[in-house]
Amino acid sequence: MNTALLNYYEAIEKASQDMLEAARSGNWDHVVKLEGACALLISQLKHAAASLALAPDEAQVKSRIMQRILINDAEIRHLAEPWLEDLDEILAGRPKTLH
Repeated sequence: MNTALLNYYEAIEKASQDMLEAARSGNWDHVVKLEGACALLISQLKHAAASLALAPDEAQVKSRIMQRILINDAEIRHLAEPWLEDLDEILAGRPKTLH
C-alpha cells in the first residue's frame, strides 16, 4: 500500500476542511493562509506522484477524498461570493449601499 500519496491527499482534505470552517466563521485571512498551505501540499503531491503510483483500491480511496475536497471547495466558493462582491465594490471605489 502506498500510504505516502494517500497521506498527501488526506492532508489536502484536512486543509480544505479547515478552510471551510474558517470561511463559515468569516475568517478570510485564515482561508487565504490555508490556501497557501494547500498549494504547497499539492505541489509536494505532484512531485511524489511522479515516482509513485496508487493501487486500484487506493485509487478508490483517493477518489472519495477528492470528492470531499470538491464539496468543501464548492461551499467555500459559495460562502466567498458575497465577500468577493464587496471587495470588487471597494476596489472600484463604489460605497456599499444599505437597504
